[in-house]
Amino acid sequence: MYVRELTVCYRQRLVNGAPVPSSPVTTPGKAAGVLVPILEQEAVEVCGVLCLSTKNYLLAYHELSRGTLDHTLVHARDVFRVALLANAAGVIVAHNHPSGDLTPSPEDAILTDRLQRAGAVVGVELIDHVIVADGRYFSFQEARRL
Repeated sequence: MYVRELTVCYRQRLVNGAPVPSSPVTTPGKAAGVLVPILEQEAVEVCGVLCLSTKNYLLAYHELSRGTLDHTLVHARDVFRVALLANAAGVIVAHNHPSGDLTPSPEDAILTDRLQRAGAVVGVELIDHVIVADGRYFSFQEARRL
């Protein structure tokens, strides 16, 4: 019988066009400043996560999934695996709407609720869920839906 050792290797790279904030990401607008350049030009839905420290400094951005014109698949286990590996205290999940319509779908609201509950279980706060389209953003936190 063999025992398998799990080794996780992450590498860091700069994301083209994404500014790295030197101050904490404390507002949805600051999060959007990082996320809009990454997601706004995508032709399909892309979902990613910002991992934040206890003081809300950006630790990492990770692309979670890449989907179709109007849908992408996101699982809580993927969001929080990344967060735990980055030693994040909180996360901001984000995705784009290639249609340009910022209105959250019912599925977006369900995902937000599921991620908030899962985060409470593992001890990583879901700080916000941001939707990006055409240089603009929608924040579940600002809309008081989180």
